[in-house]
Amino acid sequence: MAGVGTLLKQAKKMQTKIEEMQKSLETRELEVSSGGGAVQVKINGAGKFIALKLDPEFLKEDPRLVEETLLNAVQEAAVKAKALSDSEMQRISAGFQMPGMF
Repeated sequence: MAGVGTLLKQAKKMQTKIEEMQKSLETRELEVSSGGGAVQVKINGAGKFIALKLDPEFLKEDPRLVEETLLNAVQEAAVKAKALSDSEMQRISAGFQMPGMF
């Protein structure tokens, strides 16, 4: 069984890697388009929405269609950002094993 000192070193190293990953995710941008490009959403890997563009012609459509298309684009962007974050977290945590965990 690993000593407490070793476990603390591993935990500190993992914490540092997670902090680095979080900073990296803030700089990575994802773009999602919906409605044939009428709605464009930009989000970073940390889940912060950066930009939203709407085609002015699209806004003349039925309000329900505009709302649904916009909502779908935002939801898809959020899912993609979470998937990226989860993937990066899994990559980082794969090398760390703590006794009694995982």
